[in-house]
Amino acid sequence: MKYLALLLTLFTFSAASAQSSVVVHKDPRVDLLAKRQGQINVAVRKASSRTAQGFRLLIISTTDRQAAIDAKSKIYTLYPELKAYLSYQSPYYKLKAGNFKTRAEADSYRKSLNAQFPKGVFVINDVVELKAEKETVEIED
Repeated sequence: MKYLALLLTLFTFSAASAQSSVVVHKDPRVDLLAKRQGQINVAVRKASSRTAQGFRLLIISTTDRQAAIDAKSKIYTLYPELKAYLSYQSPYYKLKAGNFKTRAEADSYRKSLNAQFPKGVFVINDVVELKAEKETVEIED
């Protein structure tokens, strides 16, 4: 008897839900806004993620993770304008700093960093992040 009541209840609910429907009226301006936001996202991504061949400073290459983290903190403390990149390539932790277009720019920082890191700081070739030259982002219509 319980099963019959359960089946009858399920049948009633499924029949009632099949008869009801929802109508959504969408404003056509929503599509225009979504398209426009997509264009803005693409333009901002292109402007902010530009990379090129350049130079970075190899600050430390060690198997001691804590030493690499301490060196990164020291870089941020002494040179807040430099961006530090800590990576792990088994078994070494490598700390690189800066985004330099030319070797001369990197060399000037290397000379001042050699005093802080007596084991040596080296200028290496790397793919660097370039800052956007314009603050405004152009969007195609």
